[in-house]
Amino acid sequence: MQVTYIWNKFYLHRHKVVFILALLCCALTVEAQQKRWVERNNPNYDNKKLTYGFLIGLHTSIYQINYSDVFVTQQFDTLFSVNSSWSSGFSLGFIVNYRLSEFVDLRLTPEVAFYEQKVRYQFTDETFEDALVESTMVEFPVLLKYKSERRGNIRMYMIGGVKPGIEASGKKDKTKAELEVKSMNLSLEAGFGFDLYYPLFKFSPEIRFSRGIIDVLGTRNNEFGQPLQRINTNTITVYFLFQ
Repeated sequence: MQVTYIWNKFYLHRHKVVFILALLCCALTVEAQQKRWVERNNPNYDNKKLTYGFLIGLHTSIYQINYSDVFVTQQFDTLFSVNSSWSSGFSLGFIVNYRLSEFVDLRLTPEVAFYEQKVRYQFTDETFEDALVESTMVEFPVLLKYKSERRGNIRMYMIGGVKPGIEASGKKDKTKAELEVKSMNLSLEAGFGFDLYYPLFKFSPEIRFSRGIIDVLGTRNNEFGQPLQRINTNTITVYFLFQ
């Protein structure tokens, strides 16, 4: 898949973006704490049955790799190891939040996420070959949000659920051998965050951990897939939600 111009720009400046957003998050949190005992902003906001918003996510992900029995055969006696490394990416999406009770919400956050995974095949002669897997996933997290009691203009919450996803990056070039993964994935998610109330909106920084529960390894019919038995995804995402 060709990486888009926007993704290239973000990747080149990702550290600056993360740093600026982290500073913004800290500044907003400090401001909310300072105003803890002043008049509440949007005091009736959480009484609404249905609310909407949008989110920006910055994630880092890695493949968890299990070897197949073929890996220890003579066919791959020159292959020393297969390892994946943490890679960064980002996501954009919408928020649909339904109030079930005073402390529990049902939340849907359809989003488009951009992933880049690097898998290194290390050989016994100290050479290596990298397999790059790039994908654009349309994901549909279905989550339950458990909220604490509101204190001034801040409240903490925990969140968890499932996240199905399907690849939307189109057809790939099948003329060359490469590490292939399936176009669908299903993950379990859990995390926590803070709701910060402002006069015109609610801002929520959140961290979420995602564990893939299905095998995403695609073809096992080439030199990249044969030494592997299973691949699962692990992702850590920092979300910035605006409602």
